[in-house]
Amino acid sequence: MDVIFDLKSLREKIYFWKKDGLSISFVPTMGNLHAGHLSLISGASEKADKTVVSIFVNPIQFGHGEDYEKYPSTLDHDLSKLSDESVDMVFAPNLNELYPGGIESDTRVTIPALSETLCGEFRPGHFSGVATVVMKLFNNVQPDFAFFGEKDFQQILVIRRMVEDLLLPIEVVSMPIVREIDGLAMSSRNSYLSEFERACSVEIYSVLVQAAEALKEGFKSINEIENQSVSSLVQKGFEVEYCSVRHSTDLAVPAVDNKSLVILIAAWLGDTRLIDNIRVNLA
Repeated sequence: MDVIFDLKSLREKIYFWKKDGLSISFVPTMGNLHAGHLSLISGASEKADKTVVSIFVNPIQFGHGEDYEKYPSTLDHDLSKLSDESVDMVFAPNLNELYPGGIESDTRVTIPALSETLCGEFRPGHFSGVATVVMKLFNNVQPDFAFFGEKDFQQILVIRRMVEDLLLPIEVVSMPIVREIDGLAMSSRNSYLSEFERACSVEIYSVLVQAAEALKEGFKSINEIENQSVSSLVQKGFEVEYCSVRHSTDLAVPAVDNKSLVILIAAWLGDTRLIDNIRVNLA
């Protein structure tokens, strides 16, 4: 497994792989790796000849007052984990090299509409930050396949739209959410939770499952299901940003005949922001 920190070395490696006709799978991460990341890597390694993992905590996707400064940085531990996986290269770029224009004035990639709803409403500029860094990484890794986890459901749709609109020859592959035994979606931010908060955190998945069942039964309106879900979370001590039922392909408010739906939740538990979702097919 090669560990590369600069763009020149990365580009040289990619050039020779491409020259030899090898396909590339890419898993972009912010490090602090857990089993969810490893599931992406497993899927990626089965899809292509070479697998690249990036580790970079991207400052421009964090808003003012968010947790950029305290986001876990565990590079040595991550590299140890990756050494046991089918990974050919780890790219851990330098901030100044990745943002030569500076993080305040560097060029930005924006995806209208999709970036402005749900998480985008509460985290202005977040998805522009995500799209920008992913585009920079795509340009240099030149993957054939890019793997993302479905916990960040809106992010996947944003990246897919960017790939489609900018005509990038990349297949975006989404992988199922990996959960703890009690149902909590795995996330690097789970480490922020206190013991009491960790015990409460499972309520998000429980509420999602109940909401999905209510949708399938069809006895309640979408508004009733959303409101009941919010009420349940508030009673458990959450501060809810949103609980919303959307069309799964574009996050539009679903029409009567829409059958492919997704229920998405973002809520704070203490100082930790948690997101989760569940797909519902009514066909």
